Amino acid sequence: MSNRLVHETSPYLLQHADNPVDWWPWSAEAFEEARKRGVPVLLSVGYSSCHWCHVMAHESFEDSDTAALMNEHFVSVKVDREERPDVDAVYMEAVQAATGQGGWPMTVFLTPDAEPFYFGTYFPPAPRHGMPSFRQVLQGVQQAWVDRRDEVAEVAGKIVRDLAGRELSYGGSGVPGEEELAQALLGLTREYDPMHGGFGGAPKFPPSMVIEFLLRHHARTGAEGALQMAADTCERMARGGIYDQLGGGFARYSVDREWVVPHFEKMLYDNALLCRVYAHLWRATGSDLARRVALETADFMVRELRTNEGGFASALDADSDDGTGRHVEGAYYVWTPAQLREVLGDEDAELAAAYFGVTEEGTFEEGASVLQLPQAEGLVDAARLASVRARLFAAREQRPVPGRDDKVVAAWNGLAIAALAETGAFFDRPDLVEAAIGAADLLVRLHMDDHARLARTSKDGRAGSNAGVLEDYADVAEGFLALASVTGEGVWLEFAGFLLDHVLVQFTGENGELYDTAADAEQLIRRPQDPTDNAAPSGWTAAAGALLSYAAQTGSEPHRVAAEGALGVVKVLGPRVPRFIGHGLAVAEAVLDGPREVAVVGSADDPATRELHRAALLGTAPGAVVAVGEPGSDELPLLADRPLVDGRAAAYVCRNFTCDAPTADVEGLRVAVGARP
Repeated sequence: MSNRLVHETSPYLLQHADNPVDWWPWSAEAFEEARKRGVPVLLSVGYSSCHWCHVMAHESFEDSDTAALMNEHFVSVKVDREERPDVDAVYMEAVQAATGQGGWPMTVFLTPDAEPFYFGTYFPPAPRHGMPSFRQVLQGVQQAWVDRRDEVAEVAGKIVRDLAGRELSYGGSGVPGEEELAQALLGLTREYDPMHGGFGGAPKFPPSMVIEFLLRHHARTGAEGALQMAADTCERMARGGIYDQLGGGFARYSVDREWVVPHFEKMLYDNALLCRVYAHLWRATGSDLARRVALETADFMVRELRTNEGGFASALDADSDDGTGRHVEGAYYVWTPAQLREVLGDEDAELAAAYFGVTEEGTFEEGASVLQLPQAEGLVDAARLASVRARLFAAREQRPVPGRDDKVVAAWNGLAIAALAETGAFFDRPDLVEAAIGAADLLVRLHMDDHARLARTSKDGRAGSNAGVLEDYADVAEGFLALASVTGEGVWLEFAGFLLDHVLVQFTGENGELYDTAADAEQLIRRPQDPTDNAAPSGWTAAAGALLSYAAQTGSEPHRVAAEGALGVVKVLGPRVPRFIGHGLAVAEAVLDGPREVAVVGSADDPATRELHRAALLGTAPGAVVAVGEPGSDELPLLADRPLVDGRAAAYVCRNFTCDAPTADVEGLRVAVGARP
């Protein structure tokens, strides 16, 4: 027997299609059914690579007695938080406000009017650690609903009123200036971990957006401390277990402060953001490690996350079969000394154990170790090491692979497009630029309708029914803008413009503040709005960045004004919580720098054009935009009225409405855009 989820595109919902629970997807019909039956709605929110979501599903949702209780007394609604970030955000805010903590799986009981009145996260099948069992919770809620309905309605009403009072109006209070950015840097310095890199204690998350701010701040001000924190953090992560030393790519976070043991799921957004950050670190410093990690991470995304349609899948699971039929976290990635010997023989196993930090007692569970690079590179025979790495990688590929969440999320694909386009351009890897174009084509073809409205997700070439949210419009526009700079193709700038016009009309409030859902989207109990950068840039700060770049490329005043209006929130939060507004701070750096606009004119087959274009892309000036094309081309607005200089390819650099004299000299251009000599 299967339930209504059998028709959904989300891999997470499809995992629950055979549960004995009579699940509904989030829909008006589900709430209508609850109203008709006079029962509450049980809302369960999770995502496919969430470990405890699987545990609760196995213990409770696959249990026929528990399912019978749910079916009799509730209308049960299952939501994939990655498909409906708006639903997730609204109820998570309520859970956090009521209990002081949140997480997934999230379990919320609602009235048929979608007002929440009782909350929790994971509930065990039997009472433990002071937690009631899930069935006790179901019985308790059902009893309260029957016996104390007035009280339930009062609680629900109060929660909704409290949430409504939380609306932000952090728009239009001016752009953050030198003072706020200096305060943000000081705040980050206080929270920096000088021993291990990164910020704060355990668990430790890769701070990609904060690193981007630090790199831009250094480029604009020359602050050595900012570059040091960025470079040291990147090095420590790349040497840690959070980085996949065999296959490239990063896990979600480290459970310890030393980056040793990761939570093994690999997310597209983390890898896209980190790939770009390491490419930018290489651009700033020439670090070989940064170059290697950027390329290995790009190759990981293309090899393991690219779908048949050319988009990028959301995630790889943390858990996989350990070879005995048990699903175990990290099984795919960890090694014991005995396993090394089996693959490599005694001598090379000894080298690998020393090089990757594999010990008899292990750094993970049951004597297994997560591979790291505990010592400086360059102390071993490089060819022998390459052979060891290749053999271990090949042996690992024979293990049962972690599950993959195949849905294509528009926003995260936008981040991947930007990362792959730039990494491909920096390191002369046209295949990576082609992969970025393939994903961009898919978004235009499948996710965008005739009015340039975005669908949030697709799977197997079929668009999902959920509308794009602000981060989708902003991150996809960001990806298209990066493609325009790298390829010189005006169509990508045009598509970015269509998306950003929706941001201006549908997502922007009266004072420049932004909302996560469109004005004409489904009305939830409140309109979600979160400016903070957490796992990925918030829609709010991502939109500010894309609007600013678009304005620099086109000279559009409304887009520049909207970008500056959106940065009011960074002026407020930057000095107070810099770790949680990293992308906003990076955009603020671009505003303070101009950003610079670089037009390169010349024939496409002239090596001088290619050299100037490359020098422009390798500039560290924060947020600089680049246009490249033939003289007289109307492909990109920045190319208008830019002739050759004495018949030679030339570059024009402008900022804040003033332009340098055009130059045909590559070195002169490098200086003008802050490229490494």
